Amino acid sequence: MANSDGLKGPQATAITSGVLGKLLLMHGLPVPKGALAEACSTMQPEDADILPAERLMGILRTVQKNGVQVVQLRWSRLDRRHLPVLVWHGGEWQIASHGSGRVVTLAGEKGSAGPVPVAELEDAPVLWLQVETPDPAVGEVLKSSAAQLLLQEVLQEKRWLVEVLIATAAVNLLAVASSLFSMQVYDRVVPTMAYTTLTALSVGMAIVVAVDWMLKHIRARIVDTLAKQVDLAVSQRLFEHVMGLRLDARPRSLGSLAAQMSGLEPARGFFSSTIVFALADLPFCLLFIGLIAAIGGRVSIVYLVLLVIALVWGWVAQKQLRRLARQEITRGHERHGLLVEMIQGAETIQAAGAGWRFAELWRTITATMGAHALQSRTITSTTLTTTGTLGTLAYVAAIVVGVTRIEAGDLTTGGLIACTILGGRVIAPIAQGVQLQVQWYHVRESLAMVNRLLALETGRPEDGSLLAPETLTDRLDLEGVRFAYPNSPVMRLQLPELHFAAGDRVVLLGPNGCGKSTLLKVAAGLYRPSEGQVRLGGADIWELDSQVINERIGYLPQDIHLFKGTLKSNLLLGGGASDGKLLEVAQLLGIDRIAADNPRSMELEISEGGTGLSGGQRQLVGLARLFLAQPRVWLLDEPTSSLDLESENRIIEALREAVRPTDILLIATHRPRLAVLANRVILMGRGRVIADGKPEEVLQQQPRRGRRLVQTVGA
Repeated sequence: MANSDGLKGPQATAITSGVLGKLLLMHGLPVPKGALAEACSTMQPEDADILPAERLMGILRTVQKNGVQVVQLRWSRLDRRHLPVLVWHGGEWQIASHGSGRVVTLAGEKGSAGPVPVAELEDAPVLWLQVETPDPAVGEVLKSSAAQLLLQEVLQEKRWLVEVLIATAAVNLLAVASSLFSMQVYDRVVPTMAYTTLTALSVGMAIVVAVDWMLKHIRARIVDTLAKQVDLAVSQRLFEHVMGLRLDARPRSLGSLAAQMSGLEPARGFFSSTIVFALADLPFCLLFIGLIAAIGGRVSIVYLVLLVIALVWGWVAQKQLRRLARQEITRGHERHGLLVEMIQGAETIQAAGAGWRFAELWRTITATMGAHALQSRTITSTTLTTTGTLGTLAYVAAIVVGVTRIEAGDLTTGGLIACTILGGRVIAPIAQGVQLQVQWYHVRESLAMVNRLLALETGRPEDGSLLAPETLTDRLDLEGVRFAYPNSPVMRLQLPELHFAAGDRVVLLGPNGCGKSTLLKVAAGLYRPSEGQVRLGGADIWELDSQVINERIGYLPQDIHLFKGTLKSNLLLGGGASDGKLLEVAQLLGIDRIAADNPRSMELEISEGGTGLSGGQRQLVGLARLFLAQPRVWLLDEPTSSLDLESENRIIEALREAVRPTDILLIATHRPRLAVLANRVILMGRGRVIADGKPEEVLQQQPRRGRRLVQTVGA
C-alpha cells in the first residue's frame, strides 16, 4: 500500500459496500454482497482516524482479495489510464469510471452523478486498486500437486528459512564448544588441577548453554509459527477448492472426501522438518564427522560407517512400509466415510433395525486397519530401535578405536572424550534422517489422496478469466444440452433446444426420474452439461463469475439443508438483507409462526441439518432465502411438497407478489395447485421434452392428470 498525502478523517468510515462492490466488479473481482457488507461494517467509529487506504486494505483482506494493493493519492497526481478509481466528492466516495478532456463521469451509492468538471477534483483524495496479474503457471502447479502447494506455502516467506538455518547452525556450532570444553578439562585442568582455568571454562560453558537454550527456543517458536501460517493457507486453499467442486463430479462418499482434506496434516510437519534436515542438520552431521577426523583420525570412520548403515536400513524399511501405508490410509478413509454415513442415517438405521449390519462392517474395517497399523508400527519401531542400537555400538566402537589411537600416541584422553561427544551430535541427525525415511511413504500416500482431491474438477476456473457483466438480459437458453453423470453411460438430459424469456412462468411435469430436477440443476449452473451450452442473458453460464450467477439465479432444491446456528442465520445464509426485509418475508411466508413458538424468536437454535424442525418448516426457510435474494430467474424443485394446503396457498400468493413481471419462474412439481402460476407447461419423459406449450394445450395430453390440472388452472 502506498500513501503520499497522509489523508485522514471521515473518508475511511465512508467506504460503503455498494460502491466498493461496483468497483471490484469493474476490475473483474466480484465479491458476495453479504460478505462485503459484513466486512465494511466492521469499522468502528473510533477507527475513523486511520487512512482510507488502510481501511480499504483491511476490507479486501477480509474478503480474501489478497492480490490487490491500494494506492492513495490526490486526483491531480492520478494517471487517468488507471480508471476506474474511488474519488472523494460531495461528501462520499464515488467511482470515476471514465473521463475525457475537462470532465469525468462519477457514480455514487445511488447511481450515476453525471459528468463533473476535473477542476472540482484537483485536490480530491483518490483510492486506486492495483490488481496483480495472476500467474497461470503457478495456478497449474497448485492444481496438480499437493506437495507443490505445501512447498510453495512453506517457502513463500524466505525469512523464516534463513532464521531457522542460522539458529540451527549456531546450535550445532555451540555443540562443538561442549566437546572442546571436555578436551581442555581432561588435557589441561585435570593434570595440573588448574582451578582458575576450570572456572573460566565453566563460566564460558554456562554462557554457551544459555545461548543454546535461547536459540533452540527461538527456532521452535519460528517453526511453530510457520506451521500455523502454512496450515491456515493450505487449509483455506483446500476448503475453497472443495467448495468450488462441481456437484456432479464430487466423490460418492462424502466421509471419504472429508478425510482426504486432512491428508496434508502429517505432510506439513514432514516438509518443514525435511527442509531443516537437508539444509542444516545433515551438512553439520558431515561437518562433525570431519571434526572427529581432525581430532581422532580413524575414529571418524566409525561414524561414517554408522551413517551409511543407518540410511540403508531406513531405505529398506521404507520399501516395506509402502504397501502398508497405502492400505492403512485407504481403510482409514473408508472408516471415516462409514462413520459419517451412520451418523447421517442413524434414524433410518434404527428404524430398519440394521445396526448389526453397520456394526459388522465397522468391525471388519477397523480390524483390517488395525492389522495394517500393527505391521507398520512393528517395522517402524524395529527400525528406530535398530538405529538406536547402532548408535550405541558406534559409541563403543569409537572408544575401542580411540584407545588404540591413544596407545599409538595420536590421540589424548580429552580428545577421545571430545570425539564421543561430537559422535553424539552425529547420531542424533542420523536417527532423524532414518525417521524421516520411515515417515516418507505414509506422507506420500497422504499426498496422493490430496492430489486426487485437487484433481477433481471445479465448477469454474480460478485464474480470473471469468466474466462479470454489470447487466444481463432476462433470458435463459439451453442449446444442444446433454447431461450424464461421470462414469455413467446413461444420458439424463437430452435437450436440443429450450428457451425461457422474461415473463415466462413454467411448470415442469413428468414422472419420477424424467429429468426435471436435473434440468433445474443444469439451468442453475450446479451441473455442467456433458455437451451443449446454457446461456444466461446470451453469455455462457460457465464463463460467468459465480457471484453474477448467484445474484441472478435462485435455486430451491428438493431437500432443504439447514446449518448449525440460529433461525435468523439460516434465513440470512447469503447475507445482504436488512432486518426489516427479513421480518417482511417471515410474515409473508408464515415463518414468524415458527419464531413465535419459541421464546428466543429469530434466535431459535438450529441443529445440524435442521433437526428439530419439520420438513415443511425447513422448506419454508429455503423459500425465504430465495425471497430475500430476489433473483431474476427462480428455479423451484418441488417447493410445496412438504407443506399443508394452507401453507401451499400462502406460497402461491407470495410467489405471485414477489416474482416480478420480467422474472423467469421454473417450477418442477407433482402438485396440481402450482399450475395456477403457469403460462407455460413443459412435459418431460426420460430426459427429453415431450410437449411444450400453453397449459391448456399440454395438459390435454395427460388424460387423467391433465383434466384435473386444467380445472385447477381455470379455477
